[in-house]
Amino acid sequence: MNKIFEVPLYPYARVADQDADAPVRHAVIVVGAGPVGLAAAIDLAQAGHQVVVLDDNDKVSWGSRAVCYAKRPLEILDRLGCGQPMVDKGVVWNRGRVFYDEREVYDFDLLPEEGHRRPAFINLQQYYFEQHLVDRARALEADGAPIELRGGNKVASIDAGADRVTLQVETPDGAYTVQADWVIACDGAASPIRAMMGLDFVGRVFEDNFLIADVVMEAGFPTERWFWFDPPFNRGQSALLHKQPDNVWRIDLQLGWDIDKEEEKKPENVIPRLKAMLGEDAQFELEWVSIYTFQCRRMEKFRHGRVLFAGDAAHQVSPFGARGANSGLQDTDNLCWKLGLVMDGKAPESLLDSYDEERIRGADENILNSTRSTDFITPKSDMSRIFRNAVLDLSEHYAFARPLVNSGRLSVPCVYDGSSLNGADALDGGPDRSRPGAPCPDAPLGNGFLLDRLGGGFALLTIDVDAPETIDMHGITSNRVAMSARDDPSGALAERYLGSASGAVYLIRPDQHVAARWPSYDEAAVKAAITSATGRA
Repeated sequence: MNKIFEVPLYPYARVADQDADAPVRHAVIVVGAGPVGLAAAIDLAQAGHQVVVLDDNDKVSWGSRAVCYAKRPLEILDRLGCGQPMVDKGVVWNRGRVFYDEREVYDFDLLPEEGHRRPAFINLQQYYFEQHLVDRARALEADGAPIELRGGNKVASIDAGADRVTLQVETPDGAYTVQADWVIACDGAASPIRAMMGLDFVGRVFEDNFLIADVVMEAGFPTERWFWFDPPFNRGQSALLHKQPDNVWRIDLQLGWDIDKEEEKKPENVIPRLKAMLGEDAQFELEWVSIYTFQCRRMEKFRHGRVLFAGDAAHQVSPFGARGANSGLQDTDNLCWKLGLVMDGKAPESLLDSYDEERIRGADENILNSTRSTDFITPKSDMSRIFRNAVLDLSEHYAFARPLVNSGRLSVPCVYDGSSLNGADALDGGPDRSRPGAPCPDAPLGNGFLLDRLGGGFALLTIDVDAPETIDMHGITSNRVAMSARDDPSGALAERYLGSASGAVYLIRPDQHVAARWPSYDEAAVKAAITSATGRA
């Protein structure tokens, strides 16, 4: 049995704030030391912004929880300094298989093209993810970055004022009061901060229950995602099998709505279900068991003055498609560069409204896809079930039916089409995948990859076009990244950024989304795009 759950990673320690005569004011307080909260804190601290993380826990989460991390979040984690440890520890996979009854009806490849540094997905238990993030935060702290993790600090109340936020914090040594210019609430689906502020969700709650079991076993299954509809070992329901590190296998079994959750979680009831799936002679150890009921909901707004919500605190989706933690990391990636510019006086506070605008779009996409997946996996009527089963039958032999099979549309990054931050799309013949609002696709460069060259600030990517080495505006420096299509003999750079154009100039945001693009450098056009991208338009 893994003992990682038992080791305090950020144990409670008394701090000077508790002995101060008046509440100490910090630049940013992040509430919640899960993956999203830690990612936000690391992002801010790397940019030199002072941040304190409060959590009433002091250990990693119990159980595997979120296990599936997509290529785009891995690219974000590269910029946070912990992408490589994630990939090194994780189980890499690109392929999935779908079964109906006992038949395999089709398989799929999630990364059909070459020339990407990161795989389509890795599987990694959330407790390892949190450990990597804490290790990174500790390394930053040791190097003098202004980041502090406070375990055993539970937020008991919040007063969100016009110019500051005041928090009452409970600790083993008693309560103290602390203030912040900004609070980022990453305190999970139940979000005490959201409840204290009287805010709620809009959306759907689904009447179904799923058993999650982490099973330690030696097994010969390939490193793939296997999903069953109506399997013989779980008739009328669904099942999912995924491999994790350390010979831990994640098994999800649909149970239905009218169950006794506490009874279903008992080993004497779980083990027969698993043996029905794995075989009566299967040897395994139960590491963790849970039952979940899921929701597809979000807050009406993610920004409430100086309190900003991210991750599950802001939106919830079903687990089908691995959209929870992946979308939470995209929240912080979108938010932190904007908050940093505002705190530095380089952008108006109204720039933060674009966090609402863009990430609500992302949440709505995830909710729509997650809801569709859930409705396909768990039909709500006889007619829906007949349609679902007919699609599954057809998909075994007819390619046209396979796109209709929905075992969980897997996480993809949001394209911020129509964002108020987007500038011109003036590159005739430019690829649709790299239009303004889109995340930058990676490309090999012979001695590395493009996303590593772009970095985490504003960048002016030029491909076979001349331009200044730097552009300074509003106190923001945009550095040129000069490339040539010849830098990539594979042709991926040209295919992903030029299309039929002979040259291109791209303005890239700090979160590596495209802000604008042109066929040549035009100083006035580039400066207008920077103005738009920083919320000054």
